[in-house]
Amino acid sequence: MTQKSSEGVRPDDPAEIGRRVQRLRGERGLTQRQLAEPAYTPAYVSTLESGKVRPSETALRHLAQRLDVSYEELATGRPAHLAAGLRLRLTDARRALATGAPEDAAGLFHALHEEAVEHALVDERAEALLGLGDCLLESGELTDARDRFAAAERLLADEPLPRRVPAIRGRATAHLLTGELRYACYLLESTLDELDASDLHDPDALLLLYTASIAPYMDMGAHARAAHAAELALALAPRVDDPALVAGMHRGVARTLIAEGRIAEADASLAKAQELYRRLHIRTELAHCHWMRGYVHAQDGDLEHAETELRTARDILASKRAALFTEQVEVELADVLRRRGKAEEAEALLRPLLTADDEDEGAGALGAGRGAVHAGGAHRLLGLIAEERGDTERAEEHYCAALSLLERSSAVGDLADLCRLLGDLLRRTGRVEAAMDAYRTGLGHRAAPGTTTLGPAPATPPM
Repeated sequence: MTQKSSEGVRPDDPAEIGRRVQRLRGERGLTQRQLAEPAYTPAYVSTLESGKVRPSETALRHLAQRLDVSYEELATGRPAHLAAGLRLRLTDARRALATGAPEDAAGLFHALHEEAVEHALVDERAEALLGLGDCLLESGELTDARDRFAAAERLLADEPLPRRVPAIRGRATAHLLTGELRYACYLLESTLDELDASDLHDPDALLLLYTASIAPYMDMGAHARAAHAAELALALAPRVDDPALVAGMHRGVARTLIAEGRIAEADASLAKAQELYRRLHIRTELAHCHWMRGYVHAQDGDLEHAETELRTARDILASKRAALFTEQVEVELADVLRRRGKAEEAEALLRPLLTADDEDEGAGALGAGRGAVHAGGAHRLLGLIAEERGDTERAEEHYCAALSLLERSSAVGDLADLCRLLGDLLRRTGRVEAAMDAYRTGLGHRAAPGTTTLGPAPATPPM
């Protein structure tokens, strides 16, 4: 791939090389004759320094030896071993994100990105952008995260598709967290189809895509597709060496097992993921495992253990200042608290999470463009709490706010449940026709369980 500097000039441009030769020669106090001899003439060095000739590799190696620099530095302008050093520091930045606050890691990734731009290192620049995108996901700045992933994808446009998959998966995750479930599915499915059509069955890329597709499938009520994606991910896992990818797969598969009522198997899958994340010291993903295990216990009716796991997840995420994920887990914790009879504590947890206006996407609050599915869940819970208090007017307001959010996100299962709650409330207050409309809306969303309004499922790769 041709690499360019931040000004758009190729570092191997003859004029750029000529300027480097002239600068280095001047720094070393050499004349053009001293630099040229014995293999070349002063006239050749003069022509080269003026940018009128592209030097051959042989000429550059001769000049590099006389100037006491590496061939790479003279040819590209990069100090020796720069790329290797940048990659090492990118690993350190990844470790900082895994163990600490996203804004701290973002500072490291930003500095590395600037350095990669300065030295026209495309691969390292793309990796820094991916890191910045992940930092922004954790802090809940979803539009900026999506932009970073898109920029990384553009940088790698000439690379094979598997190289671009982490960026595509990042974009899909940002859309998912925004509430755009259908578009997240489209991105992942179209990439899977493109990999299959190109015969690029890279196990790491496939595992990343299938694991990422489970969450939007589940939220859309496409349980059959989610289960199929989980089966394929499990089949791919033995061919993948990256333990973080395998751990993510176990966490994703647990969601499909929960939906099938296989609670013990889901818990075992999460335990495997937790152990891998502990070994890798990846705190955000470890918190997600506690979060999911809390959900498993809640589904199984073990509310005490559910509360413990969810509080652990919240504490880890809060200590990392992973704002959006902290807010989302607090919604699920509030659900458990309400079911345990702690309605006031649940309400106190929920109210600060919501924007004053659902069209507002202000930082630090869930809303239409930031955690829409969980924002709908928060309104649903506040509606239930209000209804249990006898405040049917306030309950209806929250149910309608939740309906607006969930309809935009296509979260089919949650929508159907909400329509049932709203219909029951309207019926009890004597508005039978309005209740029937609410029930019909819910039935419409549940008319085809296990499917979506997307096209055919992606082709299954050869295993």
